[in-house]
Amino acid sequence: MKPRSILFLALACTAGAVTAQTERVSTGLAMQEARSENLKVKGPKTYYPADKFDLSSLPAYEPQARVAGTIRLWGSNYIVDGKVGEYWEKEFQKFHPGVNFEYHMLTTRAAVPALVFGVADLGMGRRVNTQELQLYQRYKNRDPLEVVIATGSYNVTGWNPGFGIVVHKDNPLTKITFDQLDGVFGAERTGGWVGTDWHPEFARGPEKNIRTWGQLGLTGEWADKEITPYGLNMRYSQATTISDWVLAGSDKWNEKLRIYANFVGAEGAAGSNMGFGRLKRGLNDDLAKDRYGIAYVGSPVGANLPADCKLLEVSRTPGGPFYAYTIENLQSRKYPMHDEIYAYVDVDAEGAVDPKVREYLRFIVSREGQQCVQRDGKYLPLTAEVCHEMQARLK
Repeated sequence: MKPRSILFLALACTAGAVTAQTERVSTGLAMQEARSENLKVKGPKTYYPADKFDLSSLPAYEPQARVAGTIRLWGSNYIVDGKVGEYWEKEFQKFHPGVNFEYHMLTTRAAVPALVFGVADLGMGRRVNTQELQLYQRYKNRDPLEVVIATGSYNVTGWNPGFGIVVHKDNPLTKITFDQLDGVFGAERTGGWVGTDWHPEFARGPEKNIRTWGQLGLTGEWADKEITPYGLNMRYSQATTISDWVLAGSDKWNEKLRIYANFVGAEGAAGSNMGFGRLKRGLNDDLAKDRYGIAYVGSPVGANLPADCKLLEVSRTPGGPFYAYTIENLQSRKYPMHDEIYAYVDVDAEGAVDPKVREYLRFIVSREGQQCVQRDGKYLPLTAEVCHEMQARLK
């Protein structure tokens, strides 16, 4: 392996051409090593108080069957790098002491394939992408059961933090809608995706493109200034998430989108434009210098909020309401750009789920299961409404 002291990459792509600010190449294995070291620090840490949110309205767990056996889990390492996986196991075993757990938690990319090939009973991680869903459908001729098991973090990178929309502090804009974000970050399209389903009704023309600040209502010196959009490499799941939320699942982005990637810095620490750590160059620094820039940024607080920049309030609908990026608004799901953590389960041709897996998921989406989430202090607990909705899927 090359010495980590010589590894660095900051990649920017603009207007169909690729401009690389490359001093040294950051290899994937070096990124993996630095990431693992970072997780040793963050994993055991509790970021929020165990009583931060009142969970008394969440449904209590009531076993519907006595179950035993081994549950094989594959998927996101963050479940076990933190303590929520351990807490779920120990608390569930108080109700079902005959259930044991077998963990293969290295990457969310393994969650659905492991179900397909019969080595997993349960997959956990980010939302299934188009390729993973298609893999399941090709082999099973049906969809897996999807259950939301936690809300993404407020400020813990890696633990699916929410996204903020960031502009320069001098920018008069204070709020923005999903339709406007589509106009800024997107382009004309013939349709969009929902899972593996193509929807031509999501088409739109170039007249809805927003390329100047005047099109967002700014006047004076801002009116004719061109918007510079910033985002993440299209190979990352975060870009797909933003596309699914605001571009109607389209792959057509603004032709001048500047794209950035994670890197390993000269001292060997993992840097990130999402961020594993504070950037010394990359998206944050470039955006801070660009008076006319706008970006979607994960965990946009503290060191991850670029210097000289501010967050916009966001609304899912044109008429509002608009919500700020706060931990309360993320947990309550009022802020529309919160992320989620999912579990995926294999179902038979009649839609039945393995009883022990079903009971385990019912526990996770109960008050007791969400107390484990809050105790770990990185993901945010679900609301009562979401818990009831998920339990209804497991009947």
